[in-house]
Amino acid sequence: MELKGKTALVLGAVKGVGKAIGIALAKQGVNLALTRYDWTDSFKSMEEDFAKLESISKLGEPTDSQCKRISQFEYKIYDVNLLEIDQIKQLKIEIEERFGKIDILINNIERGGWPAVHGEYIEEQWDLEMATTLKAKRWVFNEMLPLLKKSDDAVVINFSSIAAVVGRSGAVAPIFNDGYSAAVRGVSLLTETWAKIGAPSIRVNEIMLGIFETRHAQGTRGWETVLTESEKKAIIDHTLIGRTGNLDDIVKAVLFIIKDAPYMTGSILRLDGGYLLGGQRVPSMPIGIL
Repeated sequence: MELKGKTALVLGAVKGVGKAIGIALAKQGVNLALTRYDWTDSFKSMEEDFAKLESISKLGEPTDSQCKRISQFEYKIYDVNLLEIDQIKQLKIEIEERFGKIDILINNIERGGWPAVHGEYIEEQWDLEMATTLKAKRWVFNEMLPLLKKSDDAVVINFSSIAAVVGRSGAVAPIFNDGYSAAVRGVSLLTETWAKIGAPSIRVNEIMLGIFETRHAQGTRGWETVLTESEKKAIIDHTLIGRTGNLDDIVKAVLFIIKDAPYMTGSILRLDGGYLLGGQRVPSMPIGIL
């Protein structure tokens, strides 16, 4: 897919994963509808970062390497509570009025578990987990589907987590709660169903994340102030690559799916540094007795 001039809806773009993806798409000349709601202390930095990109993109003929990486784009930030279906419906109306259609949907919204931070579930916490991680994704896709159908070649990327596989167990037990694990497991069913609904013009894929900065690792309250050094080490030791993931790892995977994987739909790309395979190494082949 040629990205310049396309339009993307990026959920949760105020910081972390969503913001990094939004910035990467802007540099490719993609017009952006960006949503935010929580993390109000990050609103100003979000606005400054996208305004800076916009000013660079409008300089005309680039004069340095930074400018050469940024194509002209336009964007709009929407303050919207994606737990309210009526607000999602209104978002669809406003995006259609401004951009006409959606070519790329980055379905990046969740509430991230954290037994070590949130403690034992109460009913309200369970309900919020399900609503944020699963329900909101479904209603966003459902409402935006008519706008995706207006594109000749649309792409949806759902984000989930390896919590769907490991649950609250092993080295990541302090990070992944039961409800979060159950919710992200449901995301994969939505991914496969939506791929069937969208075919052939809308590709729907999923990125299943491991432990990443700003998403369960560095830059989160749980990682920085709650987990012990031995708990962090256990997670990294269980990861074949030997480190937590960074935002650039995610951006590269997103751009690959959008730009370079036209035959890929209904798939789950596991991006976990080998955590699910970790722990047990393969020994050398023993000498036989033939």
